[in-house]
Amino acid sequence: MIERMKVASLSLTASALVSIAVHEGFRSEAYTPVKGDVVTIGFGTTNNVKLGDKITVERGLIKLLEDTNKFEQAVKRCANVPMYAYEYSAYVSLTYNIGENAFCKSTLVKKLKAYDYDGACKEILKWDKFKGNPLPGLTKRRMEEYRMCIND
Repeated sequence: MIERMKVASLSLTASALVSIAVHEGFRSEAYTPVKGDVVTIGFGTTNNVKLGDKITVERGLIKLLEDTNKFEQAVKRCANVPMYAYEYSAYVSLTYNIGENAFCKSTLVKKLKAYDYDGACKEILKWDKFKGNPLPGLTKRRMEEYRMCIND
């Protein structure tokens, strides 16, 4: 039987990286998504992006890798407990979408630190709302991350 590994030794799976890219979609020109407060480009990159910026697919993929690395570090720092690679990948995908601060301060992380792995996976499903209302695209993404988390 495979055991959970120290989080420091885990890395995002290729399938999880592709999943993030698919969920984020690609935009060659900077835009303001539904939140209306963060300008985004490429595959969901927000760092130092301003309206009017443009990006190629190739550069967007590079930024995607850089961004996922940043969110991997956040998961490792905030949820320093043993995990399966599929759990880790689900949490990185979630963190990529909700942000480091939201992830690190979440009930999900509290459950992980208490070794409540099932409860932590279920917490993913709660992150599908904007201003209190579920968004179909987020609901779908959260369900896929939840399934990844439980290895379904």
